[in-house]
Amino acid sequence: MSLTTNRGFPQIFLLTFVVFSVSGVEKLTITPDRGTTLTISRTSSECKVCTVTGRKRQCEASLVLRDSAPVSVELECSKRQEVFDVEIVRNIECTVKSCNGNIILTDSSSPPLLNFNRKFTWNLKATAPKSLKIDFTNTGLRQINPSQECPDKHAYTLKAFRTTESIDMGKYCRTGAITDVQILRQSSFSLEIPAGQKLQSGQFSVSVGDEIKTLARISLTLPQGGSGLELLTPNYPDSFPDDDVMDWHIKVPAKHQTSVQFLNLTQPRCLYKETAMEYHGVGRAAVVVMLNQNQPVQSQGTFSMMLRNCKMDRSRAGSPGLSFAIKLSATKTTSTDPCRVDLRKTPGLSLQIEKLKSASGCEMKQISAIKDNITVLPNSETQLSFQDCLPEDIQVTAMRVIECYKLKDCPKGNIQLSVPQLPSCLLASLTRVTWTFTFPQDGTVEFSSLTAGLRQSLPGQSCNDSIVVKLAEDDGTTIGNFCRQGAIQKVQIHTNMSVSLSCMKSGALKMLTKPLLYACIKNEISERYIFTVSPRKDTPLLLATPGWPLGMKSQSTASWIVNVPPKMDAHIMFPHLTQPKCSKRHTNIKVQALGSREEFYSRREDEEADNEITVSESFYLNMSNCMPERGDFSVFTKITLKKNQLLTIIVSVVAAVLAIFIIVLVAVCVVIRKKKKKLAHQVSIYNPNGTSFLPGYNPRPSDDDDSHVYASIEDSLVYTHLLRKGAEMGIYGEHDAYRSYPGHTDSQKPLVSKDSGPDGVEVSTYQQFQQQPPSLPNRPPSHLKPMVDNEIYQSEEEQGAGLGLRLDPEGGN
Repeated sequence: MSLTTNRGFPQIFLLTFVVFSVSGVEKLTITPDRGTTLTISRTSSECKVCTVTGRKRQCEASLVLRDSAPVSVELECSKRQEVFDVEIVRNIECTVKSCNGNIILTDSSSPPLLNFNRKFTWNLKATAPKSLKIDFTNTGLRQINPSQECPDKHAYTLKAFRTTESIDMGKYCRTGAITDVQILRQSSFSLEIPAGQKLQSGQFSVSVGDEIKTLARISLTLPQGGSGLELLTPNYPDSFPDDDVMDWHIKVPAKHQTSVQFLNLTQPRCLYKETAMEYHGVGRAAVVVMLNQNQPVQSQGTFSMMLRNCKMDRSRAGSPGLSFAIKLSATKTTSTDPCRVDLRKTPGLSLQIEKLKSASGCEMKQISAIKDNITVLPNSETQLSFQDCLPEDIQVTAMRVIECYKLKDCPKGNIQLSVPQLPSCLLASLTRVTWTFTFPQDGTVEFSSLTAGLRQSLPGQSCNDSIVVKLAEDDGTTIGNFCRQGAIQKVQIHTNMSVSLSCMKSGALKMLTKPLLYACIKNEISERYIFTVSPRKDTPLLLATPGWPLGMKSQSTASWIVNVPPKMDAHIMFPHLTQPKCSKRHTNIKVQALGSREEFYSRREDEEADNEITVSESFYLNMSNCMPERGDFSVFTKITLKKNQLLTIIVSVVAAVLAIFIIVLVAVCVVIRKKKKKLAHQVSIYNPNGTSFLPGYNPRPSDDDDSHVYASIEDSLVYTHLLRKGAEMGIYGEHDAYRSYPGHTDSQKPLVSKDSGPDGVEVSTYQQFQQQPPSLPNRPPSHLKPMVDNEIYQSEEEQGAGLGLRLDPEGGN
C-alpha cells in the first residue's frame, strides 16, 4: 500500500512483507515511509505486539514506528484481525501562500494490511490569518449521522482544533453536494477502512483558504430539480461549541428556491447573547432569525447561513446544549399556489406589495389580475399569487393608522407598536412598518420604552442591529432617527406625526416578537417636543435638535428633561452649534433646575456660548428657535455624568479631620493613662486600720518580716504645724517622740499613743481600742466645711483664731 503527498511525485507510504506465520503469532517486516508515523494498537489486553532486534524481543501494548528503516514485528494473538488496528499519520503545513502537500491515496493491495482495520489521518495546520482549504470538487461529500455507515465502507471524519478542545465537524461519505471545507488554525482529516476492504484511489487538494471569521466554512452546490440534503451541527448530537460561529456557503441553481428546516432542535440556557441563524446573500441585506422561528426561503444564487451560539449556562446538571439537523430542500419556482392575506384582525393595518424589478420574470396577481403594485386595504381579505418570483423581486411594507378627533374619543391606555405577523406565502419579508397618529390640537402623543430605551442615530453612532426608528411630522419633516438600547426613556410630541420601523437587514423585523414602543395620547404640552433622558455614568450622551443636521422649525421649541443621579455632576458641552440671523424674537438655550425657576445658563444667538456647564441636579435643557432671516438653528449637545467633585473634596476633608481627631484622642488617652499609672505608684493613702501602702501595691506580710510593726510614731511628722503652734501657745509640753513597744502589735490595729494626754489617751504607740472612740469636740461652724477647708490645711493665723484653747490635737480618726 502506498500514499503520496507531493503533487505528482508518488512516495511509498509503507511496505509490508509477511515473513512467517504460525498459530497465534504473525511475523511482519514493516518499512514506514519517511515523514509518516505508523501506530499498531490493540483492543484486547490478551494480545501483544513485539519488535525483534537480533535476539532481543520486546513486547508492548502498542507500537509506534517513525523511522524509515525496516522493523521486524510479531503480532501475538489468536484473532489478530479483530484485535489490532493500524493508523498512518502524516502532517501537512500551509504558509500564507501555499501548502507542502495534497492528500493522494493509493493501495498496493498487500494482503497482510488488508486484514487489519486501517485509519489514514492527515494533520493540517494553517498560518494565521489564513485558513486551510480541502477541495472535494471531483467526488463531493455528503454528511451522515455518526451512527450511520457509508455504502462503500469508506468513512471520512473532519475535526477542528481549538486551544483547549477538539471539535467534531462531522462524518462524511463520498458523492454529495459538499465541494470544499475551510478551517481555521489546525484540523485533521481522516479516512477509516474496515479489515478486508481495499482502499479506493482518490485525491483531495489542500490549499490556502480565505481569511474567515468563523470556526469553519462548508461550501455546497445544490443539484437542479427537487432535492433534499441534511447537514448536522458540529459535535452532533452533542453541543455546538460555546459562544462560537459556524458558516455554510450554499449555491442554489437558477429558477430554484431553497427552504430551510431545523430538525431535532435543542437550545441551551444562555448567560448572554442569543442563539440565531444569520442569512447573507449577494446583493441582499443580512437576515437574522431565531432558531425556533420559520426560516426564510432562499432564492437562486448564493447565500450563506451563519450559526451563532450564545454563552451557555452549563453549570446545572442536565443543561442542554445547542444541536440540530438542517434540512435543505431546493425546488423550482413555478408554483402558482394562492396566497390568502387577511387584515381584519388588526384595525387600521394596510399592506403595500411592490415589484422591484420590472425586467424580472416575476408575475404578481390579485384575484387573477396581474399587477406591479398591490395594496391590501385595512379590514379586508384578498387572494394573491406569485409566479417565478424570488424574495429579492418583491418589497412588502405595512402601515397602521391611529386617529381620533376629540381627546375623549382617543384610545385609552398604551398602544403597542408591534410588528404585524404576515403569512409566509408573501415570499418577501416585511421591510418597513409605519404607524401614523392623528389627534386633536389639545393632545400630545407620548412614546415610552419599558426596557431598553432609545438613542439618536448620529454620525459615528449608527444602529448596531440595523433597526432604525424614524419619527417624522405629518408634513414629512424629520424629527429624528433613533436606535434601540439608549438613554431616552420617553418622547412627547405635540403635533400629528408618524413612527416608521425599518431595517438594513432583510427579515430582521421578524425578530421583534415584543413591542418596541408603547404609545399613549395625553393632554397637550407647552413645547413641541419633550425628551426624557437618563444618562449613564461615564458614557457620553449625545443629543441633537429635531431635524438634525438641518435646523429646527421656525419658532418651535424642544426640551430635554435630564435625570442626574445623586452625588453626580452633569457636564454639558455644545461641540456643534449654528445660529441664524433672526428677524423676529431670539433663539435661546436655557438650562434650568428641575422643579424650580433657578437658571444655571441662558444664551441667545447674539451671545457667546460657554464651552462647558456643570450641573449637580436634574435639570431642563430647553432650546427655542426664532423666525430666521437666514441660517439655521441646530445644536449638538454632549452630556457626561461624573462624580460630584465638591462632595468628594468635602468627604475627603471630613475623613481627614476625623482621622486626625481619632489619632489625637488616642494619644491623649495614652498620655492620661500613663500619668494615672505614675501617680498611682507615688501617692500614699492613709489607712485608719494602721497600714500605709501605695495604690496598686498591697504587700502581704510574712511571718518573719517585722517591717509592718511600728514601736512608735512621730506625731510631728503628721501634725507638725499644729504641734508647733500648740507649743507656742503652751498647750503641749516636752516629751519623747519615740518609745519602744514592748510587745507584738497587729499591723492592722489603729494607731494609739501610750502616753496619756489630758484626756487620758496614750500617744505614739499602737494599742487596740477597748471602747468606743472618743467623740469629736465641739467645733465652730467653720469646721463643718470639707476637709480641704478644715484647720489641718489652714494657715497658722486662721488656726489660732479658730481653735482657741485645746487640750489635744485632732488626729487621724
